[in-house]
Formats: sequence, C-alpha cells, structure tokens
Amino acid sequence: MSDTAHEPRRQRLIGIALMCGAVASFACLDCMAKYLGTHMDVLQVVGVRYASAFIIALTFSNPLNQPGMLRTGRPVLQLGRSVLMLGSTVFNFMAFRYLQLDEALAILFSTPFLIAILAGPVLGEWVGWRRWTAIMVGFVGVLVVVRPGVGGLQWAALLSVASAFCYAGYSITTRMLSTTDSTQTTLFYANLLGFVVMVPVLPFVWTPPPSWLDWVLMVGMGAFGAGGHFLLILAHRNAPASVLSPFMYTQIIGAITLGYLVFGNVPSHWTLAGAGIVIASGLYLLNRERKVRGTVAPTPPG
Repeated sequence: MSDTAHEPRRQRLIGIALMCGAVASFACLDCMAKYLGTHMDVLQVVGVRYASAFIIALTFSNPLNQPGMLRTGRPVLQLGRSVLMLGSTVFNFMAFRYLQLDEALAILFSTPFLIAILAGPVLGEWVGWRRWTAIMVGFVGVLVVVRPGVGGLQWAALLSVASAFCYAGYSITTRMLSTTDSTQTTLFYANLLGFVVMVPVLPFVWTPPPSWLDWVLMVGMGAFGAGGHFLLILAHRNAPASVLSPFMYTQIIGAITLGYLVFGNVPSHWTLAGAGIVIASGLYLLNRERKVRGTVAPTPPG
C-alpha cells in the first residue's frame, strides 16, 4: 500500500495520541481544581485558572512575535467557542465541590453522544442506526450513575450535565475552526475571553491562599489547562471529532487514581457500572467509525 494511502490512518493515530495527552492533562487540572475548591470560592478557582493559562500561553505565543495570530476568518464562531469553554469550566468546577472526580466525569462522558448527534447536521458526519443504538445505551449508562429520583447524585449531577452540553458544543466548534484558523489563534481567543470575563470578578471573591502549595496548584491549573487545550486543538486537526471523542474515556483512569490518592475517594458500584456502560457504548462508536473508514485506511494485520 502506498504512503499516500497510509497517510489518513497515520494522521488519525497522531490525533488519538494527542487526544489521550489532552485528557491526561485535564485529569490533573480537575484534581487541582477540586482540591482548591474545597477552601476557595469556585469563581476564584476559575478566575485563577484562566489568568494563569492566559499569561503562560502569552509567554510562548502572542501577537508581537506572531503578527497574524489575531486574524480569524470566523470571529463569531471563535467567540461562541470561547463562551462554551468558559461555561463548561464553571459548571465542571462547581460540580467538583459536591461530586467525586469519577462521578462528575462519568456524567461528562455523555459528551461523545452529544457530539455524535450534532456531528451530522453541523459537520456532515452522519450517524447510522447502529450508532444511534450505542448513543441510547450510553445514555442509559449516564442514568445509572445519576439515578434520578432514587437518592443518587440529585441536583449536583445537573452541573455535570450542563458542563457536558457546553463541552460538546466546544468540541464541535473546535473542529469547525480547525479548517480556517491556526491552533495559536484558537487557543489565544479562548484564554483571552476567560481572562477578560473572570479576572474582574477576582477582587470580589479573593481569599489569600493558605500555603505555597496552593500557589503552585493555581499556576499548575493554568499550565495543564493551556497545554491540554493546545493538544486538543492539534488532535482535531488530525482526526474527525467522531474518532477522537471516545478517547476522552481514558480520563476516567486518571480521575479514579487521583481521586483515591488525593481525596481517598473509592468509586461506588453504581458509578463503575454506569461508567462501564458509557465507555462500552463509546468504544462501539469508535469501532463503527473504523469499519466505515476501513476501505480508505485499513488497519494492518497483527
């Protein structure tokens, strides 16, 4: 098989590797946010996350050393993506005050199904009946985690649901912008909006960090946030959203590990069962994607 035929498959594999690196960064970010949120206002945590991310990103990439970075072909879409990213962050950090990391992420993992629903009309990546079945099974998995009306996670789960909706829209718009704007441009605008909106709020909610560790974690949130979203943007440049989205499930491994090591949280059997259903249905979506595209970029034997 020619190198040209192998190129689409190689690009998808690069995109998958970048996606795994991005979600690993997000797992660390979530753990830091949950820890800081136990003794700080959520808006302070969000504000510091965006302030540190913006400053760190500006150090390496700014309009002075890259004069064309502010140029965007779709300014309204850039604004919408940035708002969705901010909304997802705020809802997610609020959920961490009441939920374990694995509980919040199990609900957030409904994002791939929302992406699959939106990918057809928005991106032209239409979903067949088999994928619709997997989407419905995944939704059942989310209900197992949430257990509405039976004393489960109750209202706090709605925060994670809202974050999932925002994140799905963010992922779709990231894919759309990847065809017109540079990675640096997209990352800059996302951090800029969060910085402009959240930094003025900080004086009203600020409480001095009690230790040097809190200062380190606040800077670390910016580093992992900026780095993770940079990898995410690069991933969407190499592979379709429908291929990448199931690999966000690798974040549950980091969430369970960090949740146990840092907070002593042990996932309940309901969370593990629901997450297992969601992950299985997501992996089925991935397998269908590979079969559909198998004639273009077949997987080599072995």
